[in-house]
Amino acid sequence: MSKAILNIQDLDKSFGALHATRCVSLDLMKSEIHALIGPNGAGKSTLISLISGNLKQDSGEICLDGEFLSRLSIATRACKGLGRTFQVSSLAEKLSVKRNVMMSVQALQGSPFRFWKPVQSDPELLEPASEALAQIGLQTRADIPVSRLSHGERRQVEIACALALKPKALLLDEPMAGLGPEGTEKLTGLLENLKQNVPILLIEHDMDAVFRLADRISVLVGGELIAHGNSEAIRTNPQVREAYLGDEAC
Repeated sequence: MSKAILNIQDLDKSFGALHATRCVSLDLMKSEIHALIGPNGAGKSTLISLISGNLKQDSGEICLDGEFLSRLSIATRACKGLGRTFQVSSLAEKLSVKRNVMMSVQALQGSPFRFWKPVQSDPELLEPASEALAQIGLQTRADIPVSRLSHGERRQVEIACALALKPKALLLDEPMAGLGPEGTEKLTGLLENLKQNVPILLIEHDMDAVFRLADRISVLVGGELIAHGNSEAIRTNPQVREAYLGDEAC
């Protein structure tokens, strides 16, 4: 059996009397999409923040490709290969698609002196940015300002920014949010292909996309994992249907 790329063991986090996550354990294997689903307030975004380093867990461990991350900063975790996109876009709208991706590479390399160099032609920034844009099929949009992109294209650029950092694992927080049917279909196809290069831990409320994409699904309710399994097992699980899916699973 192959080794997990990302392994989460007994993550526990409280905010005063609120227990946001209770001993949550899950893993992410090579070439898979592992979806994390649950109702609003279930603790999904808290869990992603714990994994990425935005929050500090009370107990538990996070391991990426055999290396413990719990005491590392957000930037160091990114350097170690943990990529992430956010629910709310953080792109620089006045800059081009390519410059946004290059800025992500620059931030990871931690070299402010590049601001005094001809950034547009710097191969250490340009090459990984161009490669990431090719992965998501936005090469022809590279020189267009982000402000002129559709919402779906902006989501793609956010993923390209994460891919340019050569991640070992990718955390996607509701990438389908705000997309119409056409945008959702396009992004779903992109993620289906992308998982062969980088495994994905996916938080998503669009259950059609989840059931199509996920190799495995974990269900979080009230900070606790109540079920794991493939799409069919989760779709037909009585406890999951009562807590979250309802008639959507039919």
